[in-house]
Amino acid sequence: MLQLNHPIAFIDLETTGVSLSTDRIVEIAIIKLLPDGTRQVKRKLINPQMAIPKASSDIHGITDDMVKDAPTFKQAANEIKMFIDGCDLGGYNSNRFDIPVLMEEFLRAGMEVDLSKRKMVDVQHIFYTMEPRTLTAAYKFFCEKELVDAHSAEADVSATIDVFLAQLERYKNLGNSVESVLKVIGEDKIVDYARRFSFDDKGVEVFNFGKFKGRSVAEVLKAEPQYYDWMMKGDFPLHTKQKLTEILNRTLLKHN
Repeated sequence: MLQLNHPIAFIDLETTGVSLSTDRIVEIAIIKLLPDGTRQVKRKLINPQMAIPKASSDIHGITDDMVKDAPTFKQAANEIKMFIDGCDLGGYNSNRFDIPVLMEEFLRAGMEVDLSKRKMVDVQHIFYTMEPRTLTAAYKFFCEKELVDAHSAEADVSATIDVFLAQLERYKNLGNSVESVLKVIGEDKIVDYARRFSFDDKGVEVFNFGKFKGRSVAEVLKAEPQYYDWMMKGDFPLHTKQKLTEILNRTLLKHN
């Protein structure tokens, strides 16, 4: 049986597209597992305040008409923040997509949500570590069932939990806690959710893209301060810009 020190909120988003910086949430489903084994469910359609591309609607089935009377994310933000307050976070590909997109929406709404003390269990990471496949294949492999209503947020997040619990049963070395799982598969040490920066083996923030890839962010900003302006004006996620500014400010303080 899964042992939890904190509730863990499994999240699945349906969106207007796959860009972390420009696309918006159209549906959010959260199933919260409590330490006593009970579950709490929250699902909301969200008005993205932009047109939903047909290619995206064809995948998740959500149209402009379905969300025209739904709350905007800003209107729903506090309710969502309160629901996941004090929770570790989980999902399927959530570390690379759902959580970064959710954090962008919080920042866009002017709301600070600190995840630095939260554990993040990405069920896809477990699966790809053990058996590299998709959620549909994972559900069939671990649960011996066909995934019905794939790309429905609630169906996907429910299937994700079933896969996670089946993984704990199959791979005994994962243990039965969030901490023991992350000890086996590793825990991402990220600077920004879009992973434009990463830590090197000395714990220094370095660029993870472009002509300065692998170089210290602080050293580049000191040598070429115009690069900061270029990134701040560019099509980078808000969280990336926030972290860039924090590094710049820290660098300036050191040299004053």
